[in-house]
Amino acid sequence: MRVVGTAGHVDHGKSSLVTALTGINPDRLKEEREREMTIDLGFAWLTLPDGESISIIDVPGHEDFIKNMLAGVGGIDAALLVVAADEGVMPQTREHVDILDLLQVRSGVVALTKIDLVDDPEWLDLVREEILEYLAATSLAQAPIVPVSARTGEGLSELVTALRQALDSAPPRPDRGRPRLGIDRVFTMTGFGTVVTGTLTDGVLRVGQDVTILPQGLGARIRGLQTHRQKVEVALPGSRAAANLVGVQVSDLKRGDVVTTPGCYSPTQRFDAQVRLLPHAAQPLQHNATIDLFVGASQTPARIRLLDVQALEPGALAWAQIETDQPVVVAAQDRFIIRQPSPSATLGGGSVVDPKPVARYRRFRAEVIRRLETLAHGTPEDILIQALDRAGPIQEQALLQQAGLPPEIAGKALEDLKSRGEVLPLVPERPAGTLVSRGQWESLSSRLRSLLEAYHRQHPLRGGMPREELKSRLGLEARVYAEVVQRAVAEGVVSATEAVVSLPGYKPRFTPEQERLVEALLARFRREPFSPPSVSEAESEVGPEVLAALVEQGRLMRLSDSVLLLPETYERMLIAVIDRLRRGQPVTIATVRDLFSTSRKYAQAFLEYLDRERITRRVGDERVLLQP
Repeated sequence: MRVVGTAGHVDHGKSSLVTALTGINPDRLKEEREREMTIDLGFAWLTLPDGESISIIDVPGHEDFIKNMLAGVGGIDAALLVVAADEGVMPQTREHVDILDLLQVRSGVVALTKIDLVDDPEWLDLVREEILEYLAATSLAQAPIVPVSARTGEGLSELVTALRQALDSAPPRPDRGRPRLGIDRVFTMTGFGTVVTGTLTDGVLRVGQDVTILPQGLGARIRGLQTHRQKVEVALPGSRAAANLVGVQVSDLKRGDVVTTPGCYSPTQRFDAQVRLLPHAAQPLQHNATIDLFVGASQTPARIRLLDVQALEPGALAWAQIETDQPVVVAAQDRFIIRQPSPSATLGGGSVVDPKPVARYRRFRAEVIRRLETLAHGTPEDILIQALDRAGPIQEQALLQQAGLPPEIAGKALEDLKSRGEVLPLVPERPAGTLVSRGQWESLSSRLRSLLEAYHRQHPLRGGMPREELKSRLGLEARVYAEVVQRAVAEGVVSATEAVVSLPGYKPRFTPEQERLVEALLARFRREPFSPPSVSEAESEVGPEVLAALVEQGRLMRLSDSVLLLPETYERMLIAVIDRLRRGQPVTIATVRDLFSTSRKYAQAFLEYLDRERITRRVGDERVLLQP
């Protein structure tokens, strides 16, 4: 389904023409009908001769209501530019055409209205030439001009034919699987409750579907859908839709909010863009200028930071970061308009390049400009790589959504990148799982090595960096971190145990003096295996770091805060205790103390260790065997 939007100066006959074409008066407000002037958006629909039904958005032409006009033209496929034959091109004609040009609306028709008021053919020719000359440098340069009269009906059939041809030349609305309905009306219907209307883009909505209203993050459910007052089960991309929402009140919503499905979009208050200032702007646009931003159906004050020029000259392009006062919902390639707040005037517009930049850029940075140029003009592969480098490691589905490309194009580009080894799954067995770019993986691998090299230098007696510490240093979430380590181990970048990560082949090495102290300590443990030195005694002999290394290497076992044993001593005690238990003989602390001629402290620490390892379980003063 396609949408046509009117444009043109006040009192040039836009609403009268829509009524003549459709039989529907788009002026729905009492004040509009009393003043015979459109104030807010109006809506109608028309069935073309081939049976297709199209939507028509009628916008106000008066300069006082240009902001309402902007809420309606963001989602149109073609423009119906209305110019009165008795007046020709007027100031709001020019501003509306400026807006259509900035939004890159390239399909359209010019309706030369009120021809019944002009008797002089030469005058009509002059007006036609004026229109052609004015539109020559705009996106509507190829728009045909159709003389019509809403009062007599002359030219209406020719106008319908021209609209059909204009819509045929407009590209179809893509289904990216990420529906967005920018709300332009909110109202209550008796017996139904909250109803919102808007133009649906980027996906479909279905009856019964759970939805999210952004930027507030409100949850709701679609109870019903209508298009042109007809109930539908599914609203398609590009259609005008009315959604009956359950779970929200009219007071919760406003024009500019977005209905979408959970997880598809998140609001932002900063985005990167390419901006163009109108050629006839009164003066250059300064860095950090305050503007009014219009994107979709929303309007918000904002500040524009110019990244590659000191000031944006009339007619020129620039890269910019736009920071909004209120959160907005945008996607890559969205078009927007910027206006001067006071006195109100259209300044220019542009296209979103990155909807969620990771940082506030410093100005005049060559690498930032190169990145924005790639995002704006690159191939699908370039766009995917840029999105991956910015957001990765990232799940494949999230990457495809962030790229802002049609699914079939994004999917093919991603498969090509995988086949060339430019995009890698962190876990090869899960090719559609977490992805990184080749450059990103090389950077991660290098960072892993650097972190571990520094750790080994700082702690030469430790077998590796604790896993949790390494995760914190890398700044990765737990799932991604586990996959990064898994791939790094598979590629031989690191070695890992359940507790630590190290460089491959790394072994703690004692200095000769440390080795001498270690041998002296271990000799004491061998001489007094069941009453060896305590932890504090051992630390005083070799130092805490050396003792921790001995435990990590398995040359000593730490049973409690104060008790250490040689592994072979522990095994000897374990075998003896299990043998007694299997023979049905009781084992208590006193039993272990007497059996090994040790003290109660060592016997208690040994048995509590067995309990923690779930080898035994305490029942009263005795232990029972848990493991066969």
